[in-house]
Amino acid sequence: MDLSFTPTALERVRHFLVAHPDKAGLRFGVRRSGCSGWGYVVDFADVVTDADTVIDVDGVHVIVDELSLPLVRGTRIDFVKHGLNAQFTFDNPNATDGCGCGESFTTAADRAA
Repeated sequence: MDLSFTPTALERVRHFLVAHPDKAGLRFGVRRSGCSGWGYVVDFADVVTDADTVIDVDGVHVIVDELSLPLVRGTRIDFVKHGLNAQFTFDNPNATDGCGCGESFTTAADRAA
């Protein structure tokens, strides 16, 4: 699966995982959220299930559940700082639209449904 991180994002994720060696990796996915439909989920993964796909990105295990997999395929993850704020950002080729606040997105499949 083609999921990628900028060097800044990869460094940030590695920093978090080194501090939590008991975690299985980084869980990345989506959940129903916001006014556009899907919001991103980025968290530590405690376990890997049979329904998960594990992607090795330069030594970092990224765990994606089966619902999220088609919605995040091809996403490039960055970590940006704006003044005192810092956050992960997502360049997702599957997103066809987003809400005004930037918290959620829609895909072509959502529009067809």
